[in-house]
Formats: sequence, structure tokens, C-alpha cells
Amino acid sequence: MTTGTAPAKTEDDTGDGSRNPLGRRLLQTPEVGVVAACVVVFAALALDKSTFASAVNLQGMGFDLAQYGLIAIGESLVILTGGIDLSVGALLGTSVILMSWFNVRAGLPPVLAILVTLVIAGTVGLIHGLAVTRLKMPPFVVTLVTYTVAQGVTLAITSGTSITGISGLFGDLGQQYVAQIPLPLILFAVVAIAAWFFLERTYAGRQVYAVGGNPEAARLAGIRGNRRIVSMYVTSSLLSAFAGIMVLGRMGVGSASGVGVGWELSAIAAAVIGGVSLVGGQGRILGIVAGTVLLELINNGLTTLQINSNYTNIVLGCVLGLAITADRLRARSVARRG
Repeated sequence: MTTGTAPAKTEDDTGDGSRNPLGRRLLQTPEVGVVAACVVVFAALALDKSTFASAVNLQGMGFDLAQYGLIAIGESLVILTGGIDLSVGALLGTSVILMSWFNVRAGLPPVLAILVTLVIAGTVGLIHGLAVTRLKMPPFVVTLVTYTVAQGVTLAITSGTSITGISGLFGDLGQQYVAQIPLPLILFAVVAIAAWFFLERTYAGRQVYAVGGNPEAARLAGIRGNRRIVSMYVTSSLLSAFAGIMVLGRMGVGSASGVGVGWELSAIAAAVIGGVSLVGGQGRILGIVAGTVLLELINNGLTTLQINSNYTNIVLGCVLGLAITADRLRARSVARRG
């Protein structure tokens, strides 16, 4: 009797049963905080600097958001399984060079150069997944090796010089607008929606959460955890290469000068700020996108306010530290309630 009447009593206490549950669910949504922070930061910067909300600046932010957002989604999928991928930034930079080299030096058509690069990136992700699942190697170590190797490959191919003369198709993909909206931003939105649908509306997506949240329970439930882990590492590497297409099209040359270096930290920060737990099994695409938007607002806002670029990493590092601290406190709170 008690368990049957308690919910009805709670709902009637406020005298507004139609609106209060919706408001309560909204307040309990993990992403509401970071979404609210995005709104506040945007409003504050727009009021302080009129140029911040200009169409030109917003379009530039759209290009940046697409680049960082794609690798943030890939990184988050890996983190959801309880792993980590430190190679996303370096692999993006290497993908830029590989596509340029295949197109200019090897003479491949741009579409074929993209496909070959995607195959290479997917193979790297497969190696990551197999090393983690079959050889039981720590994800940190496996992807750190790739991070180092990728940077070496980039320098070995280019000898520190840029590759020029790439096909105009890359520029079409990286610089085009659709109704004044950057094409890369639209592609990022499509990927985000696809990732949301996979995680929220498919059985395989739910298995990803299960594997990250409790691997042993997932195994006892008959879930093929290794297969899910491998697929997420492959997806992460593919999204890094896909982001490389946008970067190459925007730059117009295959540059080896620090492209993608340190981007893995921004990807991890966006994931954690968006509510993805570093121990796996918790996080949603809405929060990941919001975390990426918040980082881009802060980064672009510091530039608009003409803050010395040397302080940008300090601010972003502090934001990441606060996000990790909040993640640990949230995990402890959940553990106490459990």
C-alpha cells in the first residue's frame, strides 16, 4: 500500500501535477548545468563585445566547433566503455598529412585519398581495440604509443614542410556554407544525431553503457563486451580522420606544424564537462555537444577579449580540472546513494 500511494502523494503536494514533474525532470537532467553555462557565457561575451555575436565570428566558431566536436564524440564513445584514447589529436594531424600525400604525391583522386586514409585510421582503431580487449593492455599506454608514432609519421612524411596543391574538393568540404551555415557544422550535427540515436535508441548502444558501467555484469548478461569496445575505438579513430578532412579543407595545405597537437585534451575536457564519467558507463551526447560548445565559447571569448594566448591553456586547464573534480564528486555521491 505504501509503495503504491507514495508517488501519487508526491505529485499532488505541489498542487501543480502537470508542470512540476517536467520541471523536476529538467532540474535533474545532468546536462542542464553545462547548457545553462553555455547560455550565460555567450550572453556575457555578447554584451561585453558586440563583435562576438557577429555573423562572421559565429561562422568561424562553427568551423572550430565541428573540428573539436567530432573528436570529442569519438573520445566520449571510448570513455563510455571505460577506456581512453590519447591518440585522437595526433591521428587527426596524421590524417591531414596522409590525405595530402595520397592526393598530391601519390596522385590519387581526392575521394580515393580520403577512403584510403579512413581505412588506415579504422585499422589503427582496430589495433587499439584488440590490444585492449585481447592483450589486456591499458588503454592509456596503447593510445599513447599511437600518439607518439603518429607524430613521428607526420614529420617523416613531410620532413617538416607543408604539402601544397591539394584538390579543391577538400576546400569544398571544409569551407562551404549551406544557407550561411558552415557545412562542417552541419556534418557535425549529423554525426551527433547519429551517435545520439545509437546510444539512446539501439540495443547495441545500451550495451556500450553496460560494458562501461559494470563489465562483469555485462559479461554475465551475455553481452559481447569486447566487440563493443573494439567498435568504439574504431569509431573514435574514424571520426579523427573525418575531422581531418574538415581541417585540411579549411587550411588548404597539408601542414605538419602542430595540427591536432593537444586536441585530445580538449576532447576529454568536452566529454567530462558534458557529464561523461571517466570510469565509463555514464554520459549522453547532449552533454558532450554542450561541453564542446562551452569550451569553444571560452576559447573564442578569450581571443575576442584579446587575452594573451599564453593564458588560454591555463584557463582551459583549470576548466578541465574543475570538470574532473566534479566528476569525482558526482561518482562519490552516486556511490553513497547506492
